Amino acid sequence: MLKVGVLVSGGGTNFQAIINAIESEKLKDTKIVTLVSSNPNAYALERAKKHNIDAVCIRKKDYETDILYQKSLIEHMRSKQVELVVMAGFMVVIGSLFIKEFENKIINIHPSLIPSFCGNGYYGLKVHEAVLEKGVKVTGATVHFVTEETDGGPIIMQKPVTVLEDDTPEQLQKRVMEEAEWEILPNVIQLFAHNRLKVIGNHVKIL
Repeated sequence: MLKVGVLVSGGGTNFQAIINAIESEKLKDTKIVTLVSSNPNAYALERAKKHNIDAVCIRKKDYETDILYQKSLIEHMRSKQVELVVMAGFMVVIGSLFIKEFENKIINIHPSLIPSFCGNGYYGLKVHEAVLEKGVKVTGATVHFVTEETDGGPIIMQKPVTVLEDDTPEQLQKRVMEEAEWEILPNVIQLFAHNRLKVIGNHVKIL
């Protein structure tokens, strides 16, 4: 049984998608053992409570240094025996100490087809605003392993979504979540749970 720890900052829609996949048995051999929020008011904490999932708020600003914050995150994840960390809308930059502790065991969902519209400054609705401003015809979502380079880790899975002529950023965001993010994130977790992901350099091979 794969033990998953989820990191969130807001509503937790991707967190809910994982819960739904587990409860519907689309995602097997997997259990969410903890949810960590960076925001005490995040609705994701309520979602966790409704599904009897351990949840805690660990705020960076409550620690004197970034290193102490990272050590607190590591200690919490270790106490829950977390084997895979899932960043599902986590708005805090994770430092090298945490990344090295869970090397190739942290995944992130990004709402574009990396390497387009990613990196520093591209998060949330800003991604979809940039997509529409550029006028591209296809966008989508990407799940990748987390490295110290923002959105630069090995790509595991992507799914395209068509951009419509009259899309607003909010409409596009909703469709990318529904058609791509909520599908590929549980799929990747399932592959990880069954040891079907192998990292070779900056590439991921699905076994």
